[in-house]
Amino acid sequence: MGSPRNPGDDPYNLRSDGKPGVDGYVGDFRRGPAAFTLYSLGADHPGRPNRIIGYLLDVDDGAGPRECCRFTDDPEDVPEWSGAWQGDQWCAWLLEQCRALIADPET
Repeated sequence: MGSPRNPGDDPYNLRSDGKPGVDGYVGDFRRGPAAFTLYSLGADHPGRPNRIIGYLLDVDDGAGPRECCRFTDDPEDVPEWSGAWQGDQWCAWLLEQCRALIADPET
């Protein structure tokens, strides 16, 4: 069976957006009972020299992956937090973990 750390082990491992868990996998981390998985969504316009990379952060606390946040590598952009994550006390810590994974991806 697959795990967040090895998304390729399970052919049914899907991201919250329904795409395969191996697509864009950057890495994962845990906090308490929640497992967070970070995916690169790729460049907004690959042909543009200063393209912006989008990211998806999923959370799974046992009920399957759900979108936690979307953000880009543009320092001017504001992260888009999903539902209950708006203003959550973990938000700054989550983004810090994501940036560490982006700087040193597991793949």
